[in-house]
Amino acid sequence: MSLPPVTTPSAAAPAALGPKLPTAKQTAEKFEAVFLGQMTQLMMESVEMGDQFSGGHGEAMFRGVLAEKLGTEMAKTGGIGLAPSVLAQIIKMQGESGHGQ
Repeated sequence: MSLPPVTTPSAAAPAALGPKLPTAKQTAEKFEAVFLGQMTQLMMESVEMGDQFSGGHGEAMFRGVLAEKLGTEMAKTGGIGLAPSVLAQIIKMQGESGHGQ
């Protein structure tokens, strides 16, 4: 099974969205940050920590916050390349919904 090629927004994309493009980019980047945060949280939960490396109850309380912040920082530094694909889909959906007007 092969995956479809990843498409990135074309030069015509900014014209298609107009002033909505910065908002669409932010949405795509936030989506990637949340995705990475969730993946990080799942990864952190799957690791067994012994008593020597455990931060106790305080660590357990803030582990979700740490995962969220890690996801945000990873997305800021380029992430895993998910944001451009999400942006392309947003642009595609906006273009399709704009034809009916």
